[in-house]
Amino acid sequence: MTIRLATLNDVSQILAFIADVIAVMKAAGNFQWDNDYPNKQAFSRDINLNQLWVAEITGTIAGVAAITTHQDAEYAQAGLDINETAIVTHRLAVNINYQGRGVATALLKQAEHEAIRRGINTLRIDTNIANLATQRLFPKLGYALAGEISLDLRPGLRFLCYEKRLNSNQ
Repeated sequence: MTIRLATLNDVSQILAFIADVIAVMKAAGNFQWDNDYPNKQAFSRDINLNQLWVAEITGTIAGVAAITTHQDAEYAQAGLDINETAIVTHRLAVNINYQGRGVATALLKQAEHEAIRRGINTLRIDTNIANLATQRLFPKLGYALAGEISLDLRPGLRFLCYEKRLNSNQ
């Protein structure tokens, strides 16, 4: 598995597997994403900002994650200091044909690598309350549940915020 920055040439392949992921999410009762989001514009913007990473296995994109410093203002609902710089992972998805192979873990390790490279000690991520797979994964990787929030972008849905501290002196 190779983790690399995405290029605009990757967008069509990303969108194709995201459509499959959304169908599986909806079937499981998770309505975090839909036909409007995440979209080509969001992924293209991430690429242009050099913050979209892909996991590639034998030439196929197996997963994607935006690794940013943008955190939603609503993170404050979970008691997080949104003025503190943090690496925040958004739009994390694994191609349904590659689930269970450590792709999400590899992308979250890349987020940690980026935090260390930038001298940032805090990582954050959120997930829909219906996404049980991520709720199992995040604690295994050292993320602690910070609290439950709502997001203006996704009205009517509830999300769980997680945080990981790389430096225990914080």
